[in-house]
Amino acid sequence: MKTGLVLEGGALRAIFSSGVCDGLLEGNVMADYVIGVSAGIAYGVSYVSRQPRRNLEVVTRFAPDRRYMGLRNLTDKNNRSYFGLEFGFSTIPNKLVPFDYDTFAAFPGEVEAVVTNLNTGRAGYLPVPRRDEESIVLQASCAMPLLFPIFEIDGQPCLDGGISDAIPWRRALDRCDRVIVVLTRPRSYRRKPDRMMKLIRKRYQEYPAFVAAMENRAEVYNRDRAALFQAEREGRLLVIAPKSTLGVARTERDTEKLRLLWAEGYQSVADRLDEIRDYLQG
Repeated sequence: MKTGLVLEGGALRAIFSSGVCDGLLEGNVMADYVIGVSAGIAYGVSYVSRQPRRNLEVVTRFAPDRRYMGLRNLTDKNNRSYFGLEFGFSTIPNKLVPFDYDTFAAFPGEVEAVVTNLNTGRAGYLPVPRRDEESIVLQASCAMPLLFPIFEIDGQPCLDGGISDAIPWRRALDRCDRVIVVLTRPRSYRRKPDRMMKLIRKRYQEYPAFVAAMENRAEVYNRDRAALFQAEREGRLLVIAPKSTLGVARTERDTEKLRLLWAEGYQSVADRLDEIRDYLQG
């Protein structure tokens, strides 16, 4: 029986998902297929490499660090992102909080990241390379509009996968018998239209399909969540969502708030571990 894990994005709010993943690791629950979006998969690879609390260490050490995120990074012509790309995706995993590439490479299952193709406005599902020390696929999946440069993957311009398939649960269900979906917003959340649409239309005017995807993003996301919860009621998958995001922003610097949101994710697994195991065992 093949099991899948789906990880929604949300920048630093994805520390909730890290708490969930750490709880799963300590409960000896390892999926066969892991797919994630943006920070969901950027953090999720530490689950596959079996490094509990690694992401917690990263955010609590570096969220206040201007090298990690800040406007100076965005104005740097060699970076052009609010987040320090070389620092966050190379220096940290390769030097400061080492990522276990060997364990990640040994994972026998599949790991995919979602990106959005600017030419089509549609989702692309990319295997995460096992030994990419620059994490290009992960960077592209995380590339929030206006806050990141455009990444070229296989000759195609790409940005944040959350625009085209924010919660790729359908893809996981197509590949797996049992699926756990981890959200980074409470069940009551409804996305509103992007307030930056005027700027987005101007910035990405050469990509009309992408602009259309951005314009429809809130409606598609809300409809997709409704279908997700219906699938949960039908027993087709299991959903883990925060009761509250505790006021954690996408670019949160308050390390205590980040610790608390991680703990909420961790506790949510501890409280439901028997249920999770029963579900996965069918």
